[in-house]
Amino acid sequence: MSKLPNLDRIREHQANERTFLAWLRTSIALIGFGFAIARFGIFLRQINAAFTQQETTVNPLVNSENLGIFLVVFGIITIALAAWRYNQVFWQIEQGDYRPKRLPVLIMTGAVIIFGLLSIPLLLIRNQIPQRPSSAPKQNQSFHIR
Repeated sequence: MSKLPNLDRIREHQANERTFLAWLRTSIALIGFGFAIARFGIFLRQINAAFTQQETTVNPLVNSENLGIFLVVFGIITIALAAWRYNQVFWQIEQGDYRPKRLPVLIMTGAVIIFGLLSIPLLLIRNQIPQRPSSAPKQNQSFHIR
């Protein structure tokens, strides 16, 4: 006679896997946003340099490249923590001793809030692009097309 699997335990393992995949998607999003923010900052500096013919000065501490790097690193750390938490919950389910923990959720929430707050200065502080003098002759203001 074959032993029927415990459906509740199977559901608990499936829920654990779904939770792990949600954390994995979150970490992929953090890595993707970090990469996009870092590269977009470089792109904006290159566009500014092309229009002004001057090198843009960048704050060595508060800039989009640093924020992007921090987001990528945080995404990688999130993957490692998610795998560790998945394994921890797996064995708790197997032993019938599952204990939920709120600390990882609170840490992740706090970190995302901090990174969001750090991105606000990057959005508000912009270099003004000076108007490049035009080499084309100015048109006569009195000329009207009838």
